[in-house]
Amino acid sequence: MLCLSRSMGIFACCSLLLLFSTAAEAGIVGVNYGRVANNLPSATEVVELLKSNGISHVKLYDADPSVLRALAGTGVKVVVTIPNEILASTAARPGFALAWVQRNVVAYYPSTQIQAIAVGNEVFVYPRNLTTFLVPAMQNVYAALSRLRLDGVIKISSPIALTALQNSYPSSAGSFRPELVVSVLQPMLEFLRQTGSYLMVNAYPFFAYEANADVISLDYALFRPNPGVVDSGNGLRYYSLLDAQIDAVFAAMSAIKYEDIKIAISETGWPSKGDADETGAGEANAAAYNGNLIRRVLSGNAGTPLRPQADIDVYLFALFNENQKSGPTSERNYGLFYPDEGKVYDVEFTLGGSNGGGLRWEDVRGKGSSTTLPPPSSSGTVRTSSTGESWCVANAMVGKARLQAAMDYACGEGGADCRPIQRGAACYEPDTVEAHASYAFNSYYQRKGRAMGTCDFEGAAYVVSQPPRIGNCALPSGA
Repeated sequence: MLCLSRSMGIFACCSLLLLFSTAAEAGIVGVNYGRVANNLPSATEVVELLKSNGISHVKLYDADPSVLRALAGTGVKVVVTIPNEILASTAARPGFALAWVQRNVVAYYPSTQIQAIAVGNEVFVYPRNLTTFLVPAMQNVYAALSRLRLDGVIKISSPIALTALQNSYPSSAGSFRPELVVSVLQPMLEFLRQTGSYLMVNAYPFFAYEANADVISLDYALFRPNPGVVDSGNGLRYYSLLDAQIDAVFAAMSAIKYEDIKIAISETGWPSKGDADETGAGEANAAAYNGNLIRRVLSGNAGTPLRPQADIDVYLFALFNENQKSGPTSERNYGLFYPDEGKVYDVEFTLGGSNGGGLRWEDVRGKGSSTTLPPPSSSGTVRTSSTGESWCVANAMVGKARLQAAMDYACGEGGADCRPIQRGAACYEPDTVEAHASYAFNSYYQRKGRAMGTCDFEGAAYVVSQPPRIGNCALPSGA
């Protein structure tokens, strides 16, 4: 089985995707389980790791029998994948597709709760030209499911990379590569529409930041508070690079009349280590990106400026560092866990715990392994400034209505001192909901002694470790 480099956004075919779920109204956070390594735990041990972390969904990028057997009876929902290597046979021979489904789905279902099949993986950038096989393969697999009366319970999709886009900036000008539109994208999207499925998209802000660190803000890439970037085409303001990337895909689908198709971010992540020229790779930045994204999704804020109500599930790469991956150092350092199951850095998969899951806000702008970073905390607490201080600021990505509601609570029964943001007072300017909410949230946070969970407001606030200023007003660091 061939496992490819991520240098063009391709991820290894021999991997799993794990999903973490929370309240019904929030999205799902997943973690890809890559297996391009010779030192990983056994499938049985990995299943125990999943269970100990409350993981309820898994996606395999193959249909490995040992993994499917280990997952039997666990209640974990599973996605299996038809590898690119057999895509041509799946497309050409309906009998081959039927046999594959019988051998890799029916043989384990329903004890192993298989809920979807990914047909191929980033087919458009695969070294061999497999584009013409994709939709026929999806159709044959669907026909097999229909014959076996499983089409109503098992979905079919296929992950694409952002290289399928001709234009991605500004997001409103997003468009697909012309040579893909008629030949494969329109038929695939029509298939997804007719079967009620969704499009899987792999998106990596790290690659965009690494290549354009002189013009892209690190805060913008890591979901940290920032002034935002206005899309010149539609006037929408973006506070995260990932949002901009996904909205470029939404715009591209709208341009060919498929604006109703849902998207799942099937792969995204940030490396904890890199070579000297891999700008931004580092432990603190990886913890910030993944931790802030987890918090955002689990607090119900997964929508984008173009699709604010979109129910977007997000899957992180990766579960483990993988020592046999080729390419730069970053390729072997996307994992959340070491092969011995110890955490690479402290990011939780729930909203509980310190600061809603160990989020950190270090402002690390160095290059790869040349950057000196403080060791991660093992307690899950937010790393504070050198004086031990921390502050609470508003998360503009949740929107003005949620900020206002949270601020009303903080200034009311929450007991925050909001007198300085009243009209004519010292911190009234700038007169924006975000600025006033930051002051109110910070006052509440400081008055509560910076206790666990007091800078949350259902995802409307974040803890920062450097003293923030709002206009000419510095936020206090004590009650």
